Amino acid sequence: MASAIDADFARIQFTPDLLPADLIGTLIYSQKKEEFVVRRGPIFANFVLADEINRSPAKVQSALLEAMQEHQVTIGDETFKLPDPFLVMATQNPIEQEGTYPLPEAQVDRFMLKVIINYPKKEEEKLILRQQIASAGAKINAVVKPEDIIRAREVCREIYLDEKIENYITDIVFASRYPSDYKLKKFANMISYGGSPRATINLALAAKAYAFIKHRGYVIPEDIRAVAPDVLRHRIGLTYEAEAENITTEEIINEILNTIEVP
Repeated sequence: MASAIDADFARIQFTPDLLPADLIGTLIYSQKKEEFVVRRGPIFANFVLADEINRSPAKVQSALLEAMQEHQVTIGDETFKLPDPFLVMATQNPIEQEGTYPLPEAQVDRFMLKVIINYPKKEEEKLILRQQIASAGAKINAVVKPEDIIRAREVCREIYLDEKIENYITDIVFASRYPSDYKLKKFANMISYGGSPRATINLALAAKAYAFIKHRGYVIPEDIRAVAPDVLRHRIGLTYEAEAENITTEEIINEILNTIEVP
């Protein structure tokens, strides 16, 4: 089921019977105009929530892949640009649950961050409870315009990144690929693949955004260490040996951060 709440936000419930047309749109024949017209899908929004993304089949995942990578979709013979800014946030069911599909490495790599959501705290859960049983829904007010987000992105890219920080970032990513070269030989048989070039790019961008949040105009090593787990945890593949020994990607990332020399 796919439903657009408004022009700026859309929630898409991914199910095994979801079709690519339900996501991006389709051509519909208009008897009045005697021609095919485009009906745009809920993907045409600034913020898209893909709920339970790994319950969708490969064709739907491929359609979302184009949208996330190219910021455009193809309907019939026409290509349409998606609105700017465009952001996809997805939830994922545990792979052990019934009715889930493993996400391709190429698609997972499109996501900048992977954040682990634990159970809410008691006070947070009480707040959720109150909101859900209230007679009237919470009133939502706009706090920022799309133009403000675009400008904030531009400012983030202008934040200074020293060459020593660049070397620090590349060392972290390369250590996930070639652990033996970085005094991490014990992980040589634990990692099936390391961070991609997107890991390097997103580690730098996320660190700049973190520095922006901290009201700094430059990136420091602590910014890299703060965002590295979320940037890398879905970009490091584990071997069967690692799974047999209960080694997690978090352990590998922490060991890399503790081993690579901080500039």
